[in-house]
Amino acid sequence: MRRLSSQAGAALVTALMLTTLSLVVAMALLYAVTSGTGISASQKRYRSALAAAHGGVELVTQQIIPTLLQQNPDPATPLLTNLVHSFTPIGLQLPAFACLQQKLGTPTAAWSPECTAQANSELPDTPDLSFTLAGPPSQPGYSVTVKVVDTVPGNTDTAGFDLLDQGSSVAARDEGIRPRHLPSMFHISVQGVGGAPREKARLSLLYAY
Repeated sequence: MRRLSSQAGAALVTALMLTTLSLVVAMALLYAVTSGTGISASQKRYRSALAAAHGGVELVTQQIIPTLLQQNPDPATPLLTNLVHSFTPIGLQLPAFACLQQKLGTPTAAWSPECTAQANSELPDTPDLSFTLAGPPSQPGYSVTVKVVDTVPGNTDTAGFDLLDQGSSVAARDEGIRPRHLPSMFHISVQGVGGAPREKARLSLLYAY
């Protein structure tokens, strides 16, 4: 048997192996860079939608729901008309206004079958109310949808005049009997959606009034 001692082509094989290894390393680095860019863009879209959802929470809990719970300041005009007119800049819409009033005034177990089904359905399809918050000048803004999914009524005064007790001096005696305050509790779902379908964020909160 004759041994083969020729090393012709070894340099070529070595060069090919090093080239292949370099290509693998370069592809791995390129994949890491592109993946990082995609993740950063996704996080940016999510943070923008999340900020819109937080803005929707503040608007709903501080203005819209208190307005619905208090007495209508202008009885000659329906509450729905007054509410929509007051929030014209954000394009407030209340497609399920009757159910929303029922949800805010009665416990979950007393809701009608239609309102119960509406509360259990997917949020973007059947919201209680929706509006649009402005975004950057080059973007159409963020759509915010809101739905009440559970209610535990309390004994909060909804007259809308003065929700604070009258103060008195330290030495004074208050002979009046005051019931324990039990706030109304609402489980609310809020979703903010940007221009792209993937640009969305959803919040679930417990609101006490």
